[in-house]
Amino acid sequence: MNRLGMTVSLTGVIVISTMLVACGHKQSPVAIVDTQRLAQYWPKFQNYNNQLSVDMQTIDRSRTSDDEKTRERAALQQRYGQIQSELTQEVRNAAIQVAKVKNFQLVVTRQYVGYGGTDITSDVEQILKITETSPSPHP
Repeated sequence: MNRLGMTVSLTGVIVISTMLVACGHKQSPVAIVDTQRLAQYWPKFQNYNNQLSVDMQTIDRSRTSDDEKTRERAALQQRYGQIQSELTQEVRNAAIQVAKVKNFQLVVTRQYVGYGGTDITSDVEQILKITETSPSPHP
């Protein structure tokens, strides 16, 4: 069989296999959440992000000593970690809630999935009360 014939045969086998799997395919046990989308439309995230940005600018522009600026930056870094943990926990709780209701065994972020999985981002957005029209405040 020549190279073209093998390619056509292989392509046909892949297409048929994909169609057969899709026909008998049940829901994937893996769910995905698009955290970039959540960050883009979640007012709580936007507000925290903007406040941290303003606080950093305030520290940078202040006329305090370098030692004081270093202490203030360290305190801000600690606050950032607390905020990040809080927001992550809220998203995690919402995703767990959706996963339990829809019988998913695993939830991962979209950023690490090439393809596959069932997108539950809109369900998580509903729980977190995020809409595309949510205001994205700017400092």
